[in-house]
Amino acid sequence: MIAAGESLFASLFPGNCRLCNAPLARIRRIPVCEVCQQAIHSLEGSVCSICGERLLGEPAPERRCLECIRFARPFARAVAYGSYEGELRALIHLLKYQRVRPAAAVLGRMLAESVAGLLEESTDGSAVVIPIPLHRAKQRQRGFNQTELIARAMVEHLYVPGLKLEVSVLRRCRMTESQTGLTRSQRRRNVRGAFTIQNPGTIAGRDILLVDDVFTTGTTVSECARLLRRAGAARVWVATVARVIKREAIFIQVREQPAMKSEPAELRAAAEA
Repeated sequence: MIAAGESLFASLFPGNCRLCNAPLARIRRIPVCEVCQQAIHSLEGSVCSICGERLLGEPAPERRCLECIRFARPFARAVAYGSYEGELRALIHLLKYQRVRPAAAVLGRMLAESVAGLLEESTDGSAVVIPIPLHRAKQRQRGFNQTELIARAMVEHLYVPGLKLEVSVLRRCRMTESQTGLTRSQRRRNVRGAFTIQNPGTIAGRDILLVDDVFTTGTTVSECARLLRRAGAARVWVATVARVIKREAIFIQVREQPAMKSEPAELRAAAEA
């Protein structure tokens, strides 16, 4: 039986780790060695209490980065498990581009660790989980939406009553260019009008957990959060497996310059985020 299982494993996966190419000594859920998996760490140190950007100095509950002080975000808070580099970046690519679907379970477990604290802030102890959708042509080409697979794995791992996954509320109605290399204004134009809300009654008055694989500049999640808020969502949190960390972190505390707090200003400022 063991020999048959190992034979099946060898036929499905190469004998080496897909990240470092070291030989795999035994059957694993994903073709990644123990050393590479243990090299993936969660973010540590001080981060912005709104967008999760790295800050200098000691951790504190209400520190904000310069951008979150200047512009009110359409989401209440964004969290990420780790930095988009090294083994974590490679593991995301293993799922996204090499189509190793079991990697979603590992990434979903990581994401569950990051969002546990957010769910405690929910007014009724529940939230609607909404993954960022792919355009149907892109999903047909890839065969799946990697963010949906990660979100499903996260929900299963958390096992929180009232936590509901909804994949039909947010729809990508227009193909967009890659955001790589675009300026901030170009990124905003690229995603504006690319998403639409269906069945808004599903999210009216509800807390929303918006899930994506990577937080780069926040343009995509900001646009989606803006639409969800306009459709009646009470509050939107953002959760990603990884985020791009700026090389130069800025230490700023919220008391130096409070961000705008009015609802109309918040929604208008989304275009600036």
